[in-house]
Amino acid sequence: MKQTKLTKKWYHYLRRFAYRVKLLRVLQSISREKYDEKISASLVYGFLSAVAVNFFFQPGHVYSSGATGLAQIISALSNHLFGFYFPISVAFYAINIPLMILAWYQIGHKFTIFTFITVSMSSLFIQFVPVVVLTEDPIINALFGGVVMGLGIGFALRHNISSGGTDIVSLTIRKKTGRNVGSISFLVNGTIMLIAGVTFGWKYALYSMITIFVSSRVTDAVFTKQKRMQAMIVTSNPDAVIEKIHNKLHRGATMIHDAEGTYNHERKAVLITVITRAEFNDFKLIMKQVDPTAFVSVSENVHILGRFVEVEN
Repeated sequence: MKQTKLTKKWYHYLRRFAYRVKLLRVLQSISREKYDEKISASLVYGFLSAVAVNFFFQPGHVYSSGATGLAQIISALSNHLFGFYFPISVAFYAINIPLMILAWYQIGHKFTIFTFITVSMSSLFIQFVPVVVLTEDPIINALFGGVVMGLGIGFALRHNISSGGTDIVSLTIRKKTGRNVGSISFLVNGTIMLIAGVTFGWKYALYSMITIFVSSRVTDAVFTKQKRMQAMIVTSNPDAVIEKIHNKLHRGATMIHDAEGTYNHERKAVLITVITRAEFNDFKLIMKQVDPTAFVSVSENVHILGRFVEVEN
């Protein structure tokens, strides 16, 4: 009996030690990345989200998308039903805790650590940036608030960090289904707006739907990583091109042998690969280095039916 308890105790200590070693390795791998870009993106999103909430959403009584909108509802309900003000920043932080646990296991450790930083920055900015009434027109507030929030979310996702909330759910689902972030967020946030409409009035829910639509469209415009491009490469040096595509872009390719040009009747290979818009500049550099004489045709916004793996940067 004592031996069993001792074994369980040592097993528990070993698990904790292994977890700490794993976390240390993640932190060491992050140190090799460009800290300045990711931290800057976290600060930019934090400030833009605070401007959207305190300059537009609160003065116009408009509810944002995702965790921010849910935090607004919690804050308004606490004031309306119980007579005390529950800070939006605290509610936003509490909502994101279980979602960051989901991100840790489903998306990636580095992604989650920077998401934690981003959520913390957003909560701090929302708490300390003063509420400024630029206009009381709810439509103006809905439009400009949606643009500012969409810019912040898209900028964060573009640097491979999440703004938290439904972005984590959206990215998790997109890895499984391949659907766009903005479209998924629009569906998820419809439930939040339903709660807002029943509780505070349907006109505010309609204004908030405008915010969600504008924010999702701006997010899709800024966050180009989810936009897929198909490249067709006609080359006389296929092995070198394939090696770079595999090792640098971590993408696969389909090769067609013995293609013949109708002008010089030269034998070449045709390679077909799919990349994201964010990888396009690296792809151009690879082709310039490996085979500058290759003929490359690129089609934008292609639709993928099979599995397309998101590469974590």
